[in-house]
Amino acid sequence: MIIALLLCLIAQDTVPAGYGTLRRDDVVVRLATGTIEVQVLPLDEQVTRLLAPDTYRSLTQLVQSRAAEIAEAAARGGTEHPTLVMVTFLGVVPQARFNPEDLTITSRGRLFRPIGIVPLSPTWSAFQLDARQQAAAIYLFEPGISVREQLTISYQGLSSDWSHAVRLLDQERARVKARAQLGAKRDSGAR
Repeated sequence: MIIALLLCLIAQDTVPAGYGTLRRDDVVVRLATGTIEVQVLPLDEQVTRLLAPDTYRSLTQLVQSRAAEIAEAAARGGTEHPTLVMVTFLGVVPQARFNPEDLTITSRGRLFRPIGIVPLSPTWSAFQLDARQQAAAIYLFEPGISVREQLTISYQGLSSDWSHAVRLLDQERARVKARAQLGAKRDSGAR
């Protein structure tokens, strides 16, 4: 219930769903340590609504299917409105170890550490991956991370920024608004 309310409130401040064309790979932030690759995707509606419709639907369904676990983790973390981020660790070599707690985000000059993690993969709790194996989870952070501005993802001394994604998202946001207006005009003309 909390997550549905949050998604509804955020959706009011963003573009309509169903008009985006970006792929997940277009906006994911990547870090590679040599033994693992880390992929980070904010699940904020201001990002996901700009993704292709099937990707938007699958991410929305994923969050909804884990709503109870997310709400419980948020309550343990002391917030009702967490920032959700999907994090995927990919093994590059056999027996690659990862530490989920080492991932941080810096936004608006503030360092954010995860306040909760909802595992999505059965391999998550082993903290070890074989080559080409992956483990994914939804991370919860305190509110305050802005996906519309520069942010930095850090893991074990490595950092990557979100600037490439901010530019792509801004361009796509303008295109989505134009597509939505054109679609609305077509719909009203067909009546």
